[in-house]
Amino acid sequence: MSVEPCRFCLNNGLLVDSPVSETDLFYVLKSQDPLLPHAAMVIPRRHSQSPIEMTGAEWAELPLALGLAQASLAEPAPDGFTIGWNVGAAAGQTVSHTHLHVIARFAHEPTAGQGIRHPLKRRESEEGP
Repeated sequence: MSVEPCRFCLNNGLLVDSPVSETDLFYVLKSQDPLLPHAAMVIPRRHSQSPIEMTGAEWAELPLALGLAQASLAEPAPDGFTIGWNVGAAAGQTVSHTHLHVIARFAHEPTAGQGIRHPLKRRESEEGP
């Protein structure tokens, strides 16, 4: 079984965009998704597949990196943020490298007031195991 190279690991040259901010242990990318233009990701430099694998030093530096991501989204003055991890394919993780999503939210958007759990609370989601 072959393992595909990770496109979030900086040392392999697969990253197509450039970090907008960096710390010793993390870098921040702005969203290239046209449906989420006001979003960013906080990505550890060290390869891991989930936040559960992060080191104590990474957890200690995460607030600094998160602050840099939030600052990169300061324009056009969001009213709030949705921040979250997708861990595993069933949860929507498409790149197997730990990354924290930071999404700017605005009072005028159609989904304003709907938090991170809202889509999971639909009746269809109750058909789990």
